[in-house]
Amino acid sequence: MCGIAGWADFGRDLTPERATLQAMTDALAKRGVDDRGLWLRGHVGLGHTRTAIIDVAGGAQPLAVEENGSTIAVIVYNGEVYNFKQLRTELRARGHEFRTRSDTEVVLRSYLEWGSDCAKRLEGIFAFAIWDVRREELFLVRDRLGVKPLFYTRLPEGILFGSEPKSLLANPLVRPAVTLDGLRELFATAKTPGRSVFRDMRAVLPGHSLTVGRDGVVDRTYWALEARPHDDDIKETIGHVRELLEDIVLRELEADVPLCTALSGGLDSSAITAIAAKWRWKLDGERVRTFVTTFDTYAQNFRPDDVRFSPDEPYAAEMARHISSDHIRIMLNTRDLMDPRTRLEVLLAQDMPTTLGDMDTSNYLTSREIKTHSTVALAGEVADEIFGGYNWMYVPELLNAGTFPWTANELRQPGSPRGQGRGLFDQGLMRKLDMEAFYADGYSQALSEVPHQEGDDAEERQMRSLGYVTLTRWLPMLLDRDDRLSMAHGLELRVPYADHRLVEYMYNTPWSFKTFDGREKSILRAAVRDLVPASVLDRKKSPWPVTQDPAYTRMLHGELTALINDPSSPALPLLDLDAIRRTVEEPSERANEWISRMHIEMTLQFNTWMRQYNVELEI
Repeated sequence: MCGIAGWADFGRDLTPERATLQAMTDALAKRGVDDRGLWLRGHVGLGHTRTAIIDVAGGAQPLAVEENGSTIAVIVYNGEVYNFKQLRTELRARGHEFRTRSDTEVVLRSYLEWGSDCAKRLEGIFAFAIWDVRREELFLVRDRLGVKPLFYTRLPEGILFGSEPKSLLANPLVRPAVTLDGLRELFATAKTPGRSVFRDMRAVLPGHSLTVGRDGVVDRTYWALEARPHDDDIKETIGHVRELLEDIVLRELEADVPLCTALSGGLDSSAITAIAAKWRWKLDGERVRTFVTTFDTYAQNFRPDDVRFSPDEPYAAEMARHISSDHIRIMLNTRDLMDPRTRLEVLLAQDMPTTLGDMDTSNYLTSREIKTHSTVALAGEVADEIFGGYNWMYVPELLNAGTFPWTANELRQPGSPRGQGRGLFDQGLMRKLDMEAFYADGYSQALSEVPHQEGDDAEERQMRSLGYVTLTRWLPMLLDRDDRLSMAHGLELRVPYADHRLVEYMYNTPWSFKTFDGREKSILRAAVRDLVPASVLDRKKSPWPVTQDPAYTRMLHGELTALINDPSSPALPLLDLDAIRRTVEEPSERANEWISRMHIEMTLQFNTWMRQYNVELEI
């Protein structure tokens, strides 16, 4: 995995701007821990930081292709194309010669062969930029589900782009300005496709490409969800899902560096891990390495909350024994979670505060520990979205709320009357933001995009719509988080369930199939029944764990008190001081009410973000 950055300006010579391009590239140093490079000529500059995965010795970037002694195209690329070997064979048959074993060169030569249509042939997770010297055009592409990030800023005669906002902010042409719309995106758990928190930034949409030339920018869609007939019966559907998973995991085991799986002991990660373990033993005679994250005394003293019904560690340990993996337990404590430097690094990795609190911190620390053993990790993300795994997918009141069901669900959580992460902000500001109207408008827009199958009954239309809005408005938040917190350590996180073939197939699988056994994720459970223990198959979904140590809440209260007592705190004018005082007076026994605690963590992060990024609020 890597970081990419670049600058194209048809109105000026960028040769004197090497230092700025270098700064944009250096801002992404943690995404690429093995190497970095620049290519600068005339109107265009490209930067790259590399974490080597395929062809460690020969895959340096930016990578150029020459013809008759002259450069004709240059690429900077982030991601993995899992069908690159098949494409290389096809391209060789068409006369292309390769000087590396990397998938990067395959992507570049795919562009030279098929032009902008090359994206349709690439299967994987990727974001890349190609400067076509012959056409004087910049070609930007993002993968189908948006697993890999790609941000950009339009210029009067060109464009800036980068894997993360921090890269664009390293260019003096981009200011850290945030409007009301930006704040809405920051607080939202239903994201607007293409929007950024920062006023002058956009994100390339998943499944889209941008062509930037002297005449402007052309945005094209090369992939989108489609409604198609589902002709398989339940048994055939289960069998096809199993076949897809076997093929997907096999392809995603391709790496020239150590590889592992993140194993929570839930159905999703256990299924991926079991298939990976089978392939590793069959092909290499090696055991797969697995990781689980927990907190000290967590399993022994676990208290169920509104969404977590069991601790991960015992189930992960059972699964590890079942497949004989090399299992590593990552043990965290309150001191780890409250470390000031770690919490700052979590914020800097994401370029903005989030509503997820210590889940982000523990995720970041997990990636850091995994990277000491492996450079690639397979994870179970996206299974809930495509197989139907969330609790709010089964509550009629939420499905009929006229808004995103998960945002409606937020308001039902104890301690969250204003919505997740917003409880300590000024009520006047909240009225200005009007998140309820923001969500309603976003939900209406999302519904207008949903592709339906002719003949769907009312329930099927509703659940197909739910699947679409979940994939396009909920999932991006999780994918962005996973990418930033893993790539902050140069760890490549692969998400097999995001394979577009599986996503397309499950999008068109009837809802009655997805719940045929009366439970969530019926298809996945049936497809891997022979691979995982019964306890894992029957386990009720539990999200990523949060600490239940009352000392953690007490320490947060101390930081919150210090914030409001410091007149230089930049967030102070935006906060509800009465709500904050009531919060810090609450007894620490409420530590298990993690939603309420998120309000504190969001407030603290927001204050640090404003200071670190010199945020210019335009509200």
